[in-house]
Amino acid sequence: MIILPGGKGTHIEFGIALGQSKRIFIYSPGGEINNFETTSTFYHLPEIEKCFGTVNELMDTIDSKIGLLN
Repeated sequence: MIILPGGKGTHIEFGIALGQSKRIFIYSPGGEINNFETTSTFYHLPEIEKCFGTVNELMDTIDSKIGLLN
């Protein structure tokens, strides 16, 4: 999971996870991630799960997708 804005190394780990076909969630509370002009092209790949809203909504999304909280 990537929580934006990320620090040093975030995109390196993102690339490694992408290359290993790991499930990737990107969290951007205000939806800034949807701005194609200011974000990485990789954020918009179909295998990337974009998450917005509160942290509780993020956790609900992750739980509904992969069931980590049960």
